[in-house]
Amino acid sequence: MQSILQKDRVAVITGAAMGIGFAAAEKFAKYQMKLVLFDKNTDKLKQTEEELKNKYTVEIISINGDINSTQDLTKLCDTVYNNFGECALLFNNAGIKENALIFDGKEKWQKHFNNNFFSIVEMQSIFLPKMIKNEKKSAIVNLGSKEGITTPPGNDAYCAAKAAVKVLTEHTAHELRNLYPHISAHLLVPGYTYTPMNFPNMDKNNPAAQPKETWSAAQVIDYFIEHFLNGDFYIICPDGEVSSELDAARIEWAAADIYQNRPALSRWHKDWKEKFNLWVKNKLK
Repeated sequence: MQSILQKDRVAVITGAAMGIGFAAAEKFAKYQMKLVLFDKNTDKLKQTEEELKNKYTVEIISINGDINSTQDLTKLCDTVYNNFGECALLFNNAGIKENALIFDGKEKWQKHFNNNFFSIVEMQSIFLPKMIKNEKKSAIVNLGSKEGITTPPGNDAYCAAKAAVKVLTEHTAHELRNLYPHISAHLLVPGYTYTPMNFPNMDKNNPAAQPKETWSAAQVIDYFIEHFLNGDFYIICPDGEVSSELDAARIEWAAADIYQNRPALSRWHKDWKEKFNLWVKNKLK
């Protein structure tokens, strides 16, 4: 993966103006990669480009657009290949997190799936044919969520959409491995992260305001880089209060609901909650 994260190779980042997208752009700039930044927030995108150019000597193209627009995504791809001739790292980060429950109608659910899932499907379908033709090693990174793995109650549409991202990325990795091994796919799963998505009024210039249970976006990207360079597919980040060991225990319990035929989401079931807590306690000894 070192051949991807190097000077003059090209990283394309959606949702690049803030949060994890911005942190990724800054880290890739340190590798002296060429950057193509895509975001719907024109002002924030311009600020991000200016900030990065002031700190790093790196080529940057910023494109304002909607992740749900085929026309905008096609323009993004054309701009990348017309200017740089390749995409070494496709970083599908853009998404939303708005409350939508089982009682809500199709419109709210469709919004989640359009932004968090179908946008990635379309990005892959537009970029992959060109990435396949380029025989250089390259990669796709899709942003998942722990809510798409253990699927906790309370944000139903988001859980479902991120679960779909997990399955899509697994199948993408499998197909590429067998047909086009110069391209790899990876699922990046942040923990509880101090970003505008989770904290809409956050001030990134005031680190003291960050809750201790969270990780910064920069920490997420540092963890991603370490595991990406190791070739990992599942890159599941801990955070300020959840260790990798606790994540693994929660994932194992969730999977066991199926083959042990326990109630759905038994971790939150009144008859199983204490059994779960005891099991985790013994697991982490």
